[in-house]
Amino acid sequence: MTSHYKKIATELSIAEKQVIATANLLDEGATIPFISRYRKEITGSLDEVQVAGIRDRIQQLRELDKRREAILNSLKDMNKLTPELEAQINAAETMVLLEDIYLPYRPKRKTRATAAREKGLQPLADLLLTQNKFDVEAEAQKYIAEDKGVVGIEDALGGARDIIAEHISEDAAVRTKVRELFVTKGAFKSRVVPGKETEGIKYKDYFEWEEPVKSAPSHRVLAMRRGEKEEILYLDVMPPEDEAIDALEKAFVTGHNAAADQVKQAIADGYKRLLRPSMETEVRLLTKKKADEEAIRVFAENARQLLLAAPLGQKRTMAIDPGFRTGCKVVCLDEQGKLLEYTAVFPHTGAGQAKEAEKTVQHLFEKYNIEAIAIGNGTAGRETELFVRKLNLPGVNIVMVNESGASIYSASDVAREEFPDKDVTVRGAVSIGRRLMDPLAELVKIDPKSIGVGQYQHDVDQNKLQASLDDTVISAVNAVGVELNTASKQILAYVSGLGPQLAQKIVEYRDENGAFKQREQLKKVPRLGDKAYEQAAGFLRIHNAENPLDASAVHPERYPLVAKMAKDKGCTVADLMRDDKLRASIPLQSYITETVGLPTLNDIMAELAKPGRDPREQFEAFSFTDGVNAITDLKAGMKLPGIVTNITAFGAFVDIGVHQDGLVHLSQITNRFIKDPNEVLKVHQQVEVTVTEVDVARKRISLSMKTDEPKRDVRPANQDRPKQQQNKPNYNNQPKKREAETETDMAVKLAALKNMFK
Repeated sequence: MTSHYKKIATELSIAEKQVIATANLLDEGATIPFISRYRKEITGSLDEVQVAGIRDRIQQLRELDKRREAILNSLKDMNKLTPELEAQINAAETMVLLEDIYLPYRPKRKTRATAAREKGLQPLADLLLTQNKFDVEAEAQKYIAEDKGVVGIEDALGGARDIIAEHISEDAAVRTKVRELFVTKGAFKSRVVPGKETEGIKYKDYFEWEEPVKSAPSHRVLAMRRGEKEEILYLDVMPPEDEAIDALEKAFVTGHNAAADQVKQAIADGYKRLLRPSMETEVRLLTKKKADEEAIRVFAENARQLLLAAPLGQKRTMAIDPGFRTGCKVVCLDEQGKLLEYTAVFPHTGAGQAKEAEKTVQHLFEKYNIEAIAIGNGTAGRETELFVRKLNLPGVNIVMVNESGASIYSASDVAREEFPDKDVTVRGAVSIGRRLMDPLAELVKIDPKSIGVGQYQHDVDQNKLQASLDDTVISAVNAVGVELNTASKQILAYVSGLGPQLAQKIVEYRDENGAFKQREQLKKVPRLGDKAYEQAAGFLRIHNAENPLDASAVHPERYPLVAKMAKDKGCTVADLMRDDKLRASIPLQSYITETVGLPTLNDIMAELAKPGRDPREQFEAFSFTDGVNAITDLKAGMKLPGIVTNITAFGAFVDIGVHQDGLVHLSQITNRFIKDPNEVLKVHQQVEVTVTEVDVARKRISLSMKTDEPKRDVRPANQDRPKQQQNKPNYNNQPKKREAETETDMAVKLAALKNMFK
């Protein structure tokens, strides 16, 4: 384990003692938010990303050790474990190298080589491998035995070649060499399945496509694989076959005689029949894994930005789930998001009903003193927005709200539990309104995969995607903090140290005993022990609590320290929180101890200044361009305001109010060269775009955010670009694939090939 800590420290460029301290905290059950926030002195102020990196890498290395132990035990049981082999296995630093070493010994189904060995042809294979000069046919004659199924010279030689072919294909050094060739010089080649040209029109760009394995970006790898899965495309990984066979011959052919010719035949057969399919499978898995990692990273970052979108806050809100023929469902919510009243209006089905809809909306607006109106951005969204704006309701924010996932919520167990006697349309409208008031509190109620961001999220490893999204939601919830007396059990479940069961217990305790008056009361919640309290307390807020620190992110374990500061100043804790001069006069160095250093003291001071501060940005009102409601209203050259709805590796999608998001390609985001759209954009950001192209038939809108300033730092157009063939997409200035920040299990499969994926 010590060697693991050193390895991780080197990989993450941190001190070994930081890795050890963090690993110990994780093993004790501490969560990532708790460690990064409240144990800075122990870890050396590692952030959440670094702590998660340590956690994931330790898990990978422990899995490697577990597999290593299983292999050693298997070899012992087979009586094949030699000191040399054991040393090789113990020295293996990657899973792929470990499996390569074990491959010749691993129990396998019957192969042509095992059948040949059963026929007694191993000695002939060994003799051929010496490649000495001898009469090959005469030697083969000795192994003819009809009772064993060897009926002639060619049977004997064929069986011997099968043994040689398997031997070469299972050689660890050979596999490493061929694997390197596949990745460094191989290419993805896709072509359309004959007869599927019309059905697979969305894959038209890949009907005749070729691209190097080492530079293929994640979104194109996943697109080709999806096309293959849907049986629209044929997809192959094609290395330079002649080069591969030539490399094998240089490694194994040592003579110029009949025996050497037999070895050459075995090499060619072994490569085509055994090694090439095996390596193609490996490389497909490797590139899929790396594409998954990139797609998951993009999705997690988008989800985080969406979860941390600016909240409108506690405002009396009217929410409208728009529709044409079926009408618009209207709900009114109080400042806490409680449903007050609901109805349906029909503003789009005739003048008479439109007039009635106006009266209804105006009546509800006045009855509940509505301060904001949230309108879903789905079907009839822009038309409904126009209808509401024409009412000229005074002093009200009218906001289009992204309703992705609202239908998922409305049909969920959570929604049925909240509103058992309401139909799905009412539930959906409530969700739209609450999303405006507090996006985080509402979005945690649905599966993060359903919130409308990411790229190819349904094609990636679902377990890893879920783990990443869970980390993201936990990070977002704990970064913002949770109001203990109003939080739903869904958001409480993501608080550090809690989970669904304890969240339910907290809600039940709150229902039975009334609002919490202090954090200490959490210890009275059934099954909530000291460890859970330690992990969770700092992230839970109680406004208007008996102790003002309960509304802050100051951990209860530091309350005595703050009380001492106040006592030393001859004031109360509340005085410290109100008076900037008092806080500024505190000599922090005087309060440093073995367990409390300047990082924690600075955090405490920041919290005293702004208790329980919300890290999210302030809400800004936004409206789309009037008169631009459908894709047919667009023309090239139009400049329009928009909202970033999704960020991918190849660009950003922007809602410009026409029911179809437009794409700002990576090369069109800014005048300067960027590798990642996240360098410039974030989800929910308000931007101005220019329409560059509109394809109504394919419902595609191309946008640009470039200004008229001269270009700077732009790479030549042909640099690092794959060869373009007819009908291939033109990805201008396609950047090289970003290297992973940490070494992952699949990435380390090619550890010896350091520059492979630059």
